[in-house]
Amino acid sequence: MPETAASRPEAAPFRASIMQIEPQWIDYNGHLNMAYYNVMFDRAIDQLWLELGIGPTYMKERGGSTFTAECHVRYRREIHLGDPVQILVWLLEADDKRLHTFEEMRHATEGWLSATSENMSLHMDMNARRVAPFPPDIRERIAAVTRAHSAGARPEGIGRNVAMPSKR
Repeated sequence: MPETAASRPEAAPFRASIMQIEPQWIDYNGHLNMAYYNVMFDRAIDQLWLELGIGPTYMKERGGSTFTAECHVRYRREIHLGDPVQILVWLLEADDKRLHTFEEMRHATEGWLSATSENMSLHMDMNARRVAPFPPDIRERIAAVTRAHSAGARPEGIGRNVAMPSKR
């Protein structure tokens, strides 16, 4: 799939292609194993990165890529073999070196929420293997998508942390 730069980003979140659960991803509890939620979230991010122009071609030709620095997944409802999945991605914030994203995994035909993933990604200079600023043209694309995504409603769950409920 060629990398493209979206000319006019939409206010709605980015919608990844509909994906199918692979049989080997089902665990002994009869549902999608937790590791494969991350695989599917990562595949959706890869699709958005192509739209931003920071996919494999960018890495090969310009020596830049992204690494995930932090990830927080919430499992809301079981997903099973045969369930079609679509992931929505919001680019919440960005600066010269970081991208803050939020993803929702939804049943593609029924619309219910299965899981969310909130992530911080770092832009890397792959030759130096160090965090580095995005080039200006890429930064402009990222800023346009961030502005567009901030125009719509923000999803529930952003900024959640892991903690035991407080006792009163």
